Amino acid sequence: MHVLEAGDPRRMGDFALVGRLGAGGMGQVFLGRSGDGRTAAVKVVRAELAEDPEFRARFRQEVAALHRVGGEWTARVLGSDTEAAAPWVATEYVPGPSLQQVVGAGYGPLPEATLHALAGRLSRALGAVHGAGLVHRDLKPSNILLTVDGPRIIDFGIARALDTVAGGLRTSTGVVLGSPGFMAPEQVRGQRVTPAADVFSLGSVLVYAATGRLPFGSAELGLHALMFRIAEEEPDLTGVPPALTGLVAACLAKDASLRPTAGQIAAAVRTDTAGPWLPAELLADLGRLAARMLSAQTPPPEPARGPEPEPDAASASAPASTPAARSGRRRLRWRPFVAGAAALVAVAAGTALALRGDRGGDAPADGSPSASQDGERRVPEEFTGAWEGVVEGDPEMPKRVLRLEVTAGGQGSAVASYIDTAGDRQCAGRADLVSAGAGTLVVGGGRVTAQMPKGGCGPLARQTLTARSPSVLTWESGGLTADLHRSVGGREAVPAAYVGVWVPANELYREQEMIRITQGPAGGRLVRHAAEAGMEDGSEAYCESSHVVGAVSPVLALGPGTYTAESAEECRQDDAVFLTVAGNGRMLLYSMAADAEPAEYVRKS
Repeated sequence: MHVLEAGDPRRMGDFALVGRLGAGGMGQVFLGRSGDGRTAAVKVVRAELAEDPEFRARFRQEVAALHRVGGEWTARVLGSDTEAAAPWVATEYVPGPSLQQVVGAGYGPLPEATLHALAGRLSRALGAVHGAGLVHRDLKPSNILLTVDGPRIIDFGIARALDTVAGGLRTSTGVVLGSPGFMAPEQVRGQRVTPAADVFSLGSVLVYAATGRLPFGSAELGLHALMFRIAEEEPDLTGVPPALTGLVAACLAKDASLRPTAGQIAAAVRTDTAGPWLPAELLADLGRLAARMLSAQTPPPEPARGPEPEPDAASASAPASTPAARSGRRRLRWRPFVAGAAALVAVAAGTALALRGDRGGDAPADGSPSASQDGERRVPEEFTGAWEGVVEGDPEMPKRVLRLEVTAGGQGSAVASYIDTAGDRQCAGRADLVSAGAGTLVVGGGRVTAQMPKGGCGPLARQTLTARSPSVLTWESGGLTADLHRSVGGREAVPAAYVGVWVPANELYREQEMIRITQGPAGGRLVRHAAEAGMEDGSEAYCESSHVVGAVSPVLALGPGTYTAESAEECRQDDAVFLTVAGNGRMLLYSMAADAEPAEYVRKS
């Protein structure tokens, strides 16, 4: 959550606004709290849209439809004013990560018992949606939030009231709405859409939850190829539990009339309502998240330097041009913050890569590990502090960088924490003191405490540190060696030269991409990169990712990105990157996995 800015409203109806959740094409989304303590996501329409009679009429109809949905497994409407100068609607705030975050970047495919519970509860949610005369049209993992109590379906922004005369609906312009990987065949063909389309999407969602992949493949080979497979080919159900295969296959029938209804799915799925519906590890994270967010107070004001300016609302929703992507990278359009709860909960979903203890507890605010419980100081003072160096490559073109923080502690206690950033991964870990002698410190190989992507990291081998001078150590581990230099620790580790908002140096792309770098400790998720990605077929896909700072010198090293809930399914960025500020004040972005020309940025004016 981000602090309110000078021009932001402080109240909408009964809701006091306490922070910014995000922004989108329709307007701003704020975290609000009513007088009786209810927490809400309050969406406020942009001024220029509010002045458009056609838009206001559509917004009025959609809010009325949302009021009808209610339901146990959807985000309820808590209040609205469609006639105000700045129309708004407040929906129940859902403190939980998206299914996409949990499966794609956190926990991984879900166990069978959870899949049964997910199928049953989502089908009941769709039953409420369809019973209100709506078709969601965009059911996908990023629109399904997971909470301690169960899943919630969100984002009815493109839902429309059913045309009971025609027996279905289509947009007035003929545009097909939905997300390619989860669209039904009739959506792909631009035909009438009924509740059966949501059932098809549910089948695709269940395949994703069970396997981590889409039933008809990804869009990497092209959007049109994916749409052809959805319309003409059979789904790949490999990895779906046998007890669910028949039901999922029925949901994915090409003929909409052959698919079960949401009610029939709910009746067919057996769920154990006595026990928890999610794995214990994930439930614990969600519980901690809910406690933090529901007790959130009004954030403190920002530092005196003031917030960076945001792009105006018109540019945030204007159509993007489609020139070819530069240096193999996707073109981006900045949307500064996600308009939904999922962007705030990456830590709870296991996707944050800050320095954490084995039990999942948060690290101290400065990112340093805790000192020894017994107060012994076996680590010589000359070794304590933050150290960074290049393990592979060279200081100007590093391919792998290591940050090591050493604290005082006794033998057997955790005295070293590290972040290892390389190629397509970023690994964090902690290590215990083995021995200390004159000019030499030995710590264990360590244990992995966080990683991106999941399953991509193993513990380091035993590490030996040799003091060469007060500012340089030689580091050795498993046949690797590097010179580590003293670096910056604490809460303000990011060099000031990087902090701020950056846009492409090429003026043609300045409305399509933005990088925001905030001050904070190494190990923090301090960088946001948002863009409108140009696909090979000429289409556009919105991609927004956040990145953990793995090192701050000699370059700013960032781990692979974690994508927000609003990002398109096609968004993939598996490489770690590093940033460096050139003498002319421009910032260069390089991949740590491939040799390619850098992308060049300038400060946003």
